[in-house]
Amino acid sequence: MPLSEQEQRLLDEMERHLMRNDADVVSAPRDGRTLSYRNIVYGTILVLLGLGGLIIGVSTDLVVVGVIAFVVMLGGVVLAVTPTRGLGRIPVDTDQPAKPRQSSSFMDRMNDRWDRRQEDH
Repeated sequence: MPLSEQEQRLLDEMERHLMRNDADVVSAPRDGRTLSYRNIVYGTILVLLGLGGLIIGVSTDLVVVGVIAFVVMLGGVVLAVTPTRGLGRIPVDTDQPAKPRQSSSFMDRMNDRWDRRQEDH
């Protein structure tokens, strides 16, 4: 069942309002911390090694091996999910001038494009 014109306008207005509010949340500054793929890989390897050690410890009734393996697994999980400080590697290339940063976020630009498109109709 299609929406009436009034319902469609109300829905469009609610969508624009929601997108503006979400754009504010999305463009909020981050603290420079990101997940490192290297840490995720190393953490996954530690978890798998710990899981293997835990299986060996349980199957041979060596409680110490099982406890150490569990600690290794826990360390792997912590390593994998801990964000690292994003120092941002800046390539040094003096041949090309640096691009100026745009002041608006991706969502702001998408909202502007959406509004211009709606004004044309």
